[in-house]
Amino acid sequence: MKLRIGHSKDVHRLAAGETLFLGGIELEHELGLVGHSDADVLLHAITEAIIGAMAMGDIGHFFPDNDPKYKGVDSKLLLAEVIEVMEDNGYQIANIDSTIFAERPKIGPHVLKMRTVVADICKIALEDINIKATRGEKIGSIGREEGMGAEAVVLLIKE
Repeated sequence: MKLRIGHSKDVHRLAAGETLFLGGIELEHELGLVGHSDADVLLHAITEAIIGAMAMGDIGHFFPDNDPKYKGVDSKLLLAEVIEVMEDNGYQIANIDSTIFAERPKIGPHVLKMRTVVADICKIALEDINIKATRGEKIGSIGREEGMGAEAVVLLIKE
């Protein structure tokens, strides 16, 4: 059995007039994340952690931000595509641990739904995906609500 660990971090700025997608779901908030795709920092971090565990570069290699076909794309589709590559290479996910960095909105009430979305896309049990959140405590760009971020660690198994 071969084990591979991947880690990633993603950050996007917040702006009025944008929709907030986080963990594959839309959240009600007066600010949304800005990016070439839907800017879902959590799904981006998870996607890139899987890519990293396979030693296949980064998310920009798979989905370049200068490619118009990814403009506004749903990040669930990007994660699903990387899951196909992962499976084609003989890997499966053992577990994912992730953290969202956001001052507002409160993430806790949405965690179960986010975990369910990620588990479904990644074809893993709900118990194999953890999502937690922390605030910026009014410090730095997260605390000032200039942006949001996420980190993810994934363990892949190749039998």
